[in-house]
Parts: sequence; structure tokens; C-alpha cells
Amino acid sequence: MSRRLEHLFSPLRIRDVEIRNRILSTGHQTFLARDGVPGEDLVAYHEARARGGAGLIIVESARFHASALSDAPELNVSDDRCIPGYRALAEAVHRHGGRVFGQLSHAGRLTRRIRGGVREVAFAPSAVPDNRFQTMPREMPTAMVEEVVEACGAAAGRFAEAGLDGVEIVASHGLLFAQFLNPRTNLRTDRYGGTPENRLRFLAECLSAVRKAVGGRVVGMRISVEEVELDGLDAAEVLAACKALAALGILDYVNTTTGSMAGPGGSVHVVPPMGIAPAYVAPQAGTLRAQVGLPVFVAGRINQPQVAEEVLRAGLADMCGMTRAMISDPDLGNKAAAGRFDDIRACIACNQACIGHFHAGYSISCIQNPVTGREARLPAMPRSGRKRVLVAGGGPGGMKAAATAAARGHDVVLCEAGRRLGGQALLAQLLPDRAEFGGLITNLEREIAQAGIEIRLDTRVDRALVEELRPDEVVVATGALPYEPAIEGREDAHVVGAWAVLNGGANLGTRVLVADWRADWVGMGVAEKLVRDGHQVTLAVNAPHAGYNLQIYLRNYWISKLHKLGVQIVTDARIYGADGTTAYLVHNASNEAIVRDDVDTIVLATGHASATDLERELDGLPVPVHLIGDCLSPRSAEEAILEGFVVARGL
Repeated sequence: MSRRLEHLFSPLRIRDVEIRNRILSTGHQTFLARDGVPGEDLVAYHEARARGGAGLIIVESARFHASALSDAPELNVSDDRCIPGYRALAEAVHRHGGRVFGQLSHAGRLTRRIRGGVREVAFAPSAVPDNRFQTMPREMPTAMVEEVVEACGAAAGRFAEAGLDGVEIVASHGLLFAQFLNPRTNLRTDRYGGTPENRLRFLAECLSAVRKAVGGRVVGMRISVEEVELDGLDAAEVLAACKALAALGILDYVNTTTGSMAGPGGSVHVVPPMGIAPAYVAPQAGTLRAQVGLPVFVAGRINQPQVAEEVLRAGLADMCGMTRAMISDPDLGNKAAAGRFDDIRACIACNQACIGHFHAGYSISCIQNPVTGREARLPAMPRSGRKRVLVAGGGPGGMKAAATAAARGHDVVLCEAGRRLGGQALLAQLLPDRAEFGGLITNLEREIAQAGIEIRLDTRVDRALVEELRPDEVVVATGALPYEPAIEGREDAHVVGAWAVLNGGANLGTRVLVADWRADWVGMGVAEKLVRDGHQVTLAVNAPHAGYNLQIYLRNYWISKLHKLGVQIVTDARIYGADGTTAYLVHNASNEAIVRDDVDTIVLATGHASATDLERELDGLPVPVHLIGDCLSPRSAEEAILEGFVVARGL
């Protein structure tokens, strides 16, 4: 064990449950449930993190009452059918020395609640709409509130029967329990509304029902230290509620986070993207801890064990939620305990395959770790016979292919035409607040260094080199180049590419129009960079809104920044012409012209085209050639890394 992390690796005892360390995997939706219950995929996912050294795993929020059920692949603990699956999950976590809690949640008004393709009724404390899902809920009748309390206790009893160590109620992020606490969303006149004591009653009764059902097991609550929405709970209201619940003696710990799902601004904090400071919730958690007198957990961009150690050392919390850190590297705990910090695959908070998959309706994964979410389908990789493998291209896909092939026992040569490994990730890290994306390169370089791969920089692979090296397999990962559409009159205007802007090779005028075809981080990031550099910027995006193809929390975070910076955004617009200082765009839906005068420079963020020269050059050679990443089709680092991993795994 590393002496420098003595706080992180000290045990924590709550009631009769001893947790071996302070590393917490908070409840997070994986969409790995099958037919509403934990199955092989979900068990394997959490077992990997327990095996990797997590102290406590809180399983994702489960629906426990009919008014919360939808067609989403979520956990359902409203009947005994769930018990065998939870028992298998608990046994898997316990087998590796970890502890596991179940989590109970109800969205209330914050849902579209689709069943059978149609929207069902959303129930909440009162008929107060939200500003994200555009849902007008129906007020819960008093009898239904009482029914939900009973259902909450029954669900907790199922967790106990399955052998889980504790139960957590989700009162965070503006969800149902928080809605009852909030005087702006709870307008009731019965015994569950009006006074602070009445608004607390629903949550207190549910916690009491849970306590009665689970006996001596741990009972906790997750809550936002503040909701960061105009109609959300503020810090004083949250603190008062926590103190009142602690005084009732029905609560063993408080698990803190921040933000709310009720609006675009507050929801950014549900899974905060890079650009938000590490451990930024910890000071508020510390304030709450000092006044509530219970163990306090905290989450919010704690992606390194050293950061967690400092939070604990400062007395700001008793456990640190490191959820995305363990999505990226499930072995984080074991590596940190052994002092192998450089071997940890650090999370870069890109949000692409974790919460991004969830919002797209797919099961969880990680752009850096394709095994995440696929543990049951991708068991430990055996070493194979020795082949000579040539990888052409040192971007993320090529690097992952090389590292994976070497882990299989092959002799690997990795050739990169440039002076550095990293591909387009080298450009991505130059965008404002995106430097952390460069951690992807650092992590892959570590994998390559450990594998003992031969690296040849400034080496462009061609047919002659392949014939000289005589590999058994060739992996082509040559990426893509900027795609520039035909622009009528371009020769009379000042037009440059986004890559040139990021590399510092563009001479720009004062008034800049960014033509953003892909509606992702490139256009928005370049627009932000330019306005921070003193330019007047218009972002013309070929989509219904900026960041259309980004994960929504990242998109909302960036849209907020661009609004504050005064960037003018024109939506549904694509570039088709230029003339001197005039840019001509066309509206996607109406096909009518959009004319922007007084434009000194047009910056093209118009996507990429596959680099296919090597593919054509190798045609006819008697060696298997595998295409991965952007040279196959321009997409993102996630697809490139996944394809590199899958191809190399099969060699």
C-alpha cells in the first residue's frame, strides 16, 4: 500500500459494515439491466470494479413503484423477481472484498416516461413543469404518496433479502424526493406540503420504511448540496433538510453531489465534463459534513487517487466517488494501493461513451476502455501465437491496436508519419478547456511503453516498407484529412481550415464566421478559442442547434459558455459561397439564402475525409490488411479505439 494514500486506503465503518477503503463507485445508469433485473452483463460490470479494488459499489437507481416505470432498460425492484439477480451481484462483489448498496429512485416530474411509444402520466408533488423534459406532471394523490412510501420499504426489503449491505435513497438532482423538499415544486396543502416539516415528511417516512425493512444494514441518502437551477433547492435548504433527517436518527450517511436534472444549466453537473475543476463539490460537502454529524460521501470530477486523498486529508468527506475513473480503469484501486499511479488509465471526462451512451439509449462503455460494459462478452484476453504485426498510423486507433496486439504476444511495429503519436487528439487538446483530452494520448503511450512495442516516428508506411518488413498482418490506421466542400467564389474570400487555426498557422481577420458542418466539439471549440483571442465570432452550424452531435451535458456546458462570450449562433445553416467579405449560407429546411456581410475570415469546420492512399497502395499484396478508425470512415476516437482493440484482439 502506498503510504502517501493512507486516508484513501483506511477502512470506514458504518454500523456493522466495514468498507475496506474510501473508493466509491456511485450509483450510475449502465443500461445493462435485462428485463428489469441484474443479469450477467451487470454482474460482470460491477464484479470487475470490485476485483479492481473499489471499496463500495452503489448499484444504479432502481424503480420501485409503478408510477416510475418506463420502457427504458432500468432496474425494477417492485416485485420479488429481482432478488436472484441482486443476490448474484452481491455475491460477486463480496467475493472480491467489496461492499454493495442498492439505490432507490423516482424521477417525479423529470421524465418523459415513454411506454409502448407514448408518454404516460408523470407524477410529482405538484403540477409544476420542468425546463428540460417539458413535462407537466400530475399531482400525486395523498393515497399514492402513502403507497410509494410502502413500496419504498418493500423494495429495500428485497435488497436485504438479496444480501446487499445497505440501501440509498436518491434525493439528488431535482428528482422526486428533492421535489417534495422544495417549496417551489411542492405546493401541496396536505400533510406532505406547506411547512418545512411537512415537505420533509415524505422523505423521512421513506427512510423510516427502509430502516424498518433492512434492520441493521446501512441506510443512506444521496442529495445535491445545491441544485444550481432557478427553481432548485439552495444550499441552506439542503443543509436544513440533512440536519433534520440526521436528528431523526434514521440516516447513516449523506452522499453529496450537485446540480439538477430540471434544466440545461443544472444538469451539466450530473456528469460534469472536462473544464470543470476536479473535486469541485468537495468544499460544500465539507461544510455539510461539519454541521450534520454523519459520514459524508462526495462526487464530482474526482478522477485521480491523489485528488481523493487530498479531499479526505482535508476532512471534506469520508468517501470519494470515483465512478468515471473506474469506468475508465476498473483496476484503479489496486494500482493506487500498489503505488502504480502511472499505470492508471485516467478518465478524461469526455462523457462520450459513459453518460453519452446512456442518453443515446445504449449500454455503458468508455472510449479509452472498450471492455467497459462488455465484460461478460470480452473475458480476459489470452496470449496467442507469435506474429509480426505492422500498424500504420499512430493515432488513438493505431496505438490501441498496437498495444492490444502486443498484449496478445505478437511482435509489433508501429509507424507514424508525424513526429508524435496521438493523431487528431493532439489537435483536440488545443481547444479551450479540452487539454485533458490529451490524457488519452498519455494513457495509450503508457500502454505501448509497457508492451515493448517498436515505434518508428517520421515514417510513412508504403508498399515498399511492407514488402521490406514482411509482416503477417497489417493494421491501417492512417486517419483522415480535413474535408473542404466546394465553395463558390472561395478564391475571392479569406477561407482557412480549423486545423490551421488550432496549429497557429492561420492569419485571421477581426470578424470570423465558423462554418460548422459536423455540429460537434470542433466548431464550438474553435469559436470559443477565437472569441477568447479577441475576434468577433459567428458560429454557423449545420444542425438544429450547436453541439447537436455532442453528449448533452457537454453541449449545454459549451452553449452556456458561448452565450456568455457573445458568440452569435446561426442554426440550420451550411456554407455554399463567399465573395470578398460576404459569406453565403443556405438554410437546411427552407433552402433559402442566409447572407452574412462584414466577414473577414471563414473558418471551415466541415468534417474529414478518409485517408485511403495506403489502402489502395497495398491492394494485391499477399498479407491481410485491416482498416480501423477514420481511414475506414471518419468518426470519433471511440470508434477508432474500439476497432483497433477488436481487430488486434482477433489476430
